[in-house]
Amino acid sequence: MYRKDLKNWALRALIWMKMLKTPFFFLFLLILVSSCGGGDDYTYEPIPTEIPSGDDNDDDGADDDVDDNDDNDTPTITDEELLDLTQEETFKYFWDFAEENSGGARERYHPDDPSRDAHVVTAGGTGFGLMAILVGIERGFISRTEGVERLTTLMDFLENADRFHGAWPHWINGSSGSVIPFSTMDNGGDLVETAFLTQGLICIKEYFKNGSDEEKALAQQADELWKGVEWDWYTQGQNVLYWHWSPNYGFDINLQLKGYNEVLIAYVMAAASPDYSISKEVYTSGWASSGGIVSSNTQYGYPLLVKHNGSEQFGGPLFWAHYSYLGLDPSGLSDEYVDYWDVNVNHSKINYAYCVENPKDFEDYGEDCWGLTASYSRNNDGSIGYNAHSPSNDTGVISPTAAISSIPYTPQESLKAMHYFYKNKDKLLGPAGFYDAFSPEYNFWVAEAYLAIDQGPQIIMIENHRTGLLWNLFMANEDVQAGLSKLGF
Repeated sequence: MYRKDLKNWALRALIWMKMLKTPFFFLFLLILVSSCGGGDDYTYEPIPTEIPSGDDNDDDGADDDVDDNDDNDTPTITDEELLDLTQEETFKYFWDFAEENSGGARERYHPDDPSRDAHVVTAGGTGFGLMAILVGIERGFISRTEGVERLTTLMDFLENADRFHGAWPHWINGSSGSVIPFSTMDNGGDLVETAFLTQGLICIKEYFKNGSDEEKALAQQADELWKGVEWDWYTQGQNVLYWHWSPNYGFDINLQLKGYNEVLIAYVMAAASPDYSISKEVYTSGWASSGGIVSSNTQYGYPLLVKHNGSEQFGGPLFWAHYSYLGLDPSGLSDEYVDYWDVNVNHSKINYAYCVENPKDFEDYGEDCWGLTASYSRNNDGSIGYNAHSPSNDTGVISPTAAISSIPYTPQESLKAMHYFYKNKDKLLGPAGFYDAFSPEYNFWVAEAYLAIDQGPQIIMIENHRTGLLWNLFMANEDVQAGLSKLGF
């Protein structure tokens, strides 16, 4: 199916989706149009990556007689080395392969075609990139001075980029700051991408607010940028937030933000805003559907607790447990309906248990090879496409970001998966971390490409698991605390 055919199909499906009122699948439709198509076919020889073998840690010589071929087939590395490696290699996406003018996160990076979409900056992915840079400073991947310099360039870019009632668009031209339409009608503000971005801005503010004069100015600029978003305007005067607004089409996309999916952070940010805040009723009626968000379904012995839009039996793609919780700490995060830590733990464990059960008998699925989420995917003809993988939409494709980014919820299960990915490093580890997706079922097919929104959660959630860095920064913000209190957390 070519891009023109997809657009025609998308327009027909849009009417159907609106009638069904399934927000996530409409979003997936937009992503599919932008990410799929025959133009993604390619082959690429991976760039060699210098990685530890684990042999240097063997001081007693007990394994000296082990056959060299066995060592090559099963690389050894400690858990801590593996976490270090994954963070450092993934960091390169946001540092080495950032958009060259703005310093923002590129929507995608294909090592075989590095100039492809070279100036397409993604707003949400850039928010993830802001947090990744803080991890880079803390881990010594870059100096604090280098980080401040890059972030200053990025803050200036965001300040001068197109905004729509304060909200940034999904895609921004890194050379000019102008909006790049995500679709015909999606050529204005994207409130969800903006929420992901502002989550990062708050972390920047908190990290640098007590630093040097230059750092304090950076913190102030980040604070002013997020506070300029007119969250309440995106309600249209109703008790719900809307995803998009276009200067040409207004609110014609008409996509309400209702849980459960990845958009909780938009309501938290909106409630936290000092000048453009929403009422609790917007949260209650919008996100929580006046209690309709609650689910009594159980899978593999784990209660889902919330109704996952379009995926009520097994839960949706696993990124729903990641994007809103990169800064927002889900531990102890409870409203009048559910405990969101339990929601995310159970969601992750159901995803894991499904892969262990492996009802479709896909090759290699099991305790150390699991993780279904939205990512690049394998089309039926073997070309690269995009799909929102989940237990109810399982095509035999594993996305490393799913298990890796779930490490705060499933530490042992996630580390097992990471060791599997590392064992297959010759196929899976590229110039910016583990590749986006692979399928042992199809002769170990690999999507040798990257997406910002898949790389970012890995480095961030590993850090939250190890030190709580981003969770601590975000939750220390006074405006965030005021917003959470307003919403009844």
